[in-house]
Amino acid sequence: MPARLRDAKRKIVGSKRTYRALKEGQVAVCYLALDAESRVTEPLRRQCIEVGLEPIYVDSMKDLGRYCGIDVGAAAAAILK
Repeated sequence: MPARLRDAKRKIVGSKRTYRALKEGQVAVCYLALDAESRVTEPLRRQCIEVGLEPIYVDSMKDLGRYCGIDVGAAAAAILK
């Protein structure tokens, strides 16, 4: 999973951008951090289910940020279609 996200040509990082892309039907794979606040990740999880995607959970925001190639944590990220 980390290599797939790290090597993806089209990806987005952050809960707001991921939510917007989910609403627009642009997401192929959605990643959510387990240690992120539920008020941030729950709307994303619901939107994933609504569009027929099963979110992939990552242990921590720090790990998800590292997989995305950034130096800070991330609550959500997505690989675009």
